[in-house]
Amino acid sequence: MSARSIRRLARSLVLAGLLLGSAASAHAEDVLVFAAASLKTALDRIATDWEQATGHTVAVSYAGSSQLARQIVQGAPADIYISASTDWMDYLQKASLIEDATRIDLLSNSLVLIAHGAQAEAISFGPDTDLAGMLGDERLAMAMVDSVPAGIYGKMALTQLGLWDEVAPKVAQTDNVRAALALVSSGEAPYGIVYATDALVDENVGIIASFPATSHAPIVYPAAMVHGSVGPEARGFFAALSGADAEAVFRQNGFLVPTGHGDG
Repeated sequence: MSARSIRRLARSLVLAGLLLGSAASAHAEDVLVFAAASLKTALDRIATDWEQATGHTVAVSYAGSSQLARQIVQGAPADIYISASTDWMDYLQKASLIEDATRIDLLSNSLVLIAHGAQAEAISFGPDTDLAGMLGDERLAMAMVDSVPAGIYGKMALTQLGLWDEVAPKVAQTDNVRAALALVSSGEAPYGIVYATDALVDENVGIIASFPATSHAPIVYPAAMVHGSVGPEARGFFAALSGADAEAVFRQNGFLVPTGHGDG
């Protein structure tokens, strides 16, 4: 059996097992992408457009960047990895699991405080904000604060503002940022911390404050080919991610695209 056949078989098993419930189907697609959950709305559109243009198929598994990185370490046969954190891409690079020459900083984002209800009113937010008091006996929805990028950025921002210690006991941690968004959207949590792009796709939440960019590390989405990926289709899709059509979709969904992308 050829190396490509082995990867296709492994991919089928991944899609039927580890990726059950994601955007992936149970047959072997031409391209398998592991991507941060916050990319779902934009990346689904980009993948569909590329499939229609090329006739090839793309499967995308969305989860927390940490979870996806660990799956790659365990041998999951992804072709492309897109993280919401440089730390997790560094983790794979140090393990020699990505093609170093392909690594790019694809996108950036911002961090916001959201509330249930599209008409939620904006607040003045800073070190003097009594966020713990606003929560009362309820919870602040955040992605896992020690492993998932959105949660790490959120904890960093709250700590920098001097709010973390009082808020920490009231945090409801989720596996990824879209799960935190869902808690606020459903009303199970009155407030949450997510990326601005997440808030824009849910009509049941409103952005009530934005975190200063200086309150947390830059939110960068690095992308790279995973070491061992075979076949030209994956490289074609990877190139398309920084092309003009994909850039337009990313921008429409609120992402910031570094200068120089969109040329190829």
